[in-house]
Amino acid sequence: MTEADNGTRSDRLDRLPFTRRHLKVLTGSGIGWALDAMDVGLISFIIAALAAQWGLTPTERSWIASIGFVGMALGASLGGLLADRFGRRHIFAVTLLIYGLATGASALVGALGALLVLRFVVGLGLGAELPVASTYVSEFAPARMRGRIIVILEAFWAVGWTASALIGYFVIPTSDDGWRWAFAIGAIPAAYALAVRWGLPESARWLERRGRHAEAEAVVRQFEESAGLPAPGPSAEDRGSQEPADGVAQQAAPPAPVEPAIGAGGRLAGLWSVEFRRRTLSLWLVWFCVNFGYYGAFIWIPSILVGKGYDLVSSFGFTLIITLAQLPGYAVAAWLIEAWGRRPTLSTFLVGSAASAVAFGLAEGETAIIAAGMALSFFNLGAWGALYAVSPEMYPTSLRGTGTGWAAGVGRIASIIAPLCVPALLQVGVSVLFAVFAGFFVVAAVAAWGLVDAAGRSLDDR
Repeated sequence: MTEADNGTRSDRLDRLPFTRRHLKVLTGSGIGWALDAMDVGLISFIIAALAAQWGLTPTERSWIASIGFVGMALGASLGGLLADRFGRRHIFAVTLLIYGLATGASALVGALGALLVLRFVVGLGLGAELPVASTYVSEFAPARMRGRIIVILEAFWAVGWTASALIGYFVIPTSDDGWRWAFAIGAIPAAYALAVRWGLPESARWLERRGRHAEAEAVVRQFEESAGLPAPGPSAEDRGSQEPADGVAQQAAPPAPVEPAIGAGGRLAGLWSVEFRRRTLSLWLVWFCVNFGYYGAFIWIPSILVGKGYDLVSSFGFTLIITLAQLPGYAVAAWLIEAWGRRPTLSTFLVGSAASAVAFGLAEGETAIIAAGMALSFFNLGAWGALYAVSPEMYPTSLRGTGTGWAAGVGRIASIIAPLCVPALLQVGVSVLFAVFAGFFVVAAVAAWGLVDAAGRSLDDR
């Protein structure tokens, strides 16, 4: 690699092939993502079990689901701000620790009040972790495959949700304390946080913007060495111009600016500047509508199936089969997001989600319920993959964590509201409930066209 080929550190990261270092970042973050999904998925099975064991009313069941999302809304908003201030890796590890410990403690509760408090704390960690992880991975991913890598990251959600369905099917029904064992298994993230803290590198883009050029250079070199590239000359950020032996000046790429410390208020105001206000509004609307439809449906599916007359084991078994359709949904989205682009892929999967929701609401009989549920899983989780891929691309490095975190936080408001609305809508009918979810998916599909499609572009292009 000659000096002229050096470029900025961002350029060097963008043009790398996919290496073992990228795989380590992807799988390390993905395991944390899967553990998140396992916790969120477990609560839907635990609610169904506790409803019978504790005699919970529909309203009390709704609060168990929604209180976690209250914490997630606050956690997502704070997590993004903290990640822009203190770094991606540190906040990622802290969030894993918070929700892992709180989930483990939930196994010991004996009353609804204590469970609600701990579910709120769990939500704080969960809400902060997801947008921080997607921001973190996107800042390492090569430009030409960034969308696909983030969809693959999001596909770890299906792994975690499948794990929760397996625990729900094989562990929870075995005894009165089955739900306690489920919570105990959910404490695994507390231990995994240590591996994240010491095993993954900090984002080179974030280090560079904080003026920590030597650390940023060391991280970039690790990835270049993994790709088998020779050591470069002095980096563009560490020199202005250089005088070679023949006396002809060689102009370096402009150094990446060191960003001054910006307070939380300044970063929030930046999201609504003239440059970003349209994409912020569109992103918040998509996040809100997708959260409403997804959490309103999937948190309640086991309980809805019980209400249709299926026993607890059968409803959990149906949910496990439905969950397996998430993986092919992610696989198709991962291919289309680079082949079609961000907006067409996201919008198409949201329209598919709307149609599947209507079909599920009208389904009668085991075959129809499972088929419609699998279609809903396929399209909805493919849409989630595309949404997580596009969100970090809307903002520069200085605002990326804040922008992604606040979009997720606004979405969590919908995830609070949706489970609380379900009991009232169920009084009208399951078909009406899922028609409402379909309407939210349609609104999100339209709003997706207000986003910027950054397929193949550098993450730092504005």
